Amino acid sequence: MPVDNLSDLIEKVKRQLQYFQSLGVEGLNIQWQKEQIAPVSQKSELLSQLQQEVARCQKCPLHLTRKTTVFGEGDVNARLMFIGEAPGYWEDVQGRPFVGQAGKLLTDIIKAIGLSREEVYIGNIVKCRPPENRNPKLEEMESCRDYLHQQIAIIRPEIICALGTFSAQRLLNTKLPISRLRGKFWDYQGIKLMATFHPAFLLRSPYKKRDVWEDMKKIKACLQQGSQ
Repeated sequence: MPVDNLSDLIEKVKRQLQYFQSLGVEGLNIQWQKEQIAPVSQKSELLSQLQQEVARCQKCPLHLTRKTTVFGEGDVNARLMFIGEAPGYWEDVQGRPFVGQAGKLLTDIIKAIGLSREEVYIGNIVKCRPPENRNPKLEEMESCRDYLHQQIAIIRPEIICALGTFSAQRLLNTKLPISRLRGKFWDYQGIKLMATFHPAFLLRSPYKKRDVWEDMKKIKACLQQGSQ
């Protein structure tokens, strides 16, 4: 399917989702089949178009204080996608996700399960840095919701790892604490989702690293099982 036609299809799906949202429908369980996966060139083009849209975004007040938007980066065919909460200071400066101290820890976590940053995809619930690194507000997360859903729909990972409370709660549409969400797989529109503690939290509470390692081992085992 040509890129233009695929782009039209994505736009039609987006409008249909917005229509269902206007009716009060919270989400749709869309089961993606492997044979539906688009070529890398089409995925890259669609993500590039979406990134340009995000760069122009003024849906919430965060656009007034940001230096740049932080769209996400990684393998467009990644089997594993990490989704954090919001960019911090260094992410806002560089326009890349997880590049500060928490980012270094995330890189180590990824390496521990036999992968590299280049083999996964990394993004955030919110694409702009909240002032003073405060927690993202509901309106800010809502403003970025469609962007994130489109990223996931384009990449179509086998597993999503939700990093931190806000990421896990938004993706799973729940108010349960991260301590009750982590440790097992959940379903996100036909994709397995594992919630775990955010790397920034681990820097403050290193004793929780063992829990994250247990979560990562489950992700690793699931990936290995899927590749057999």
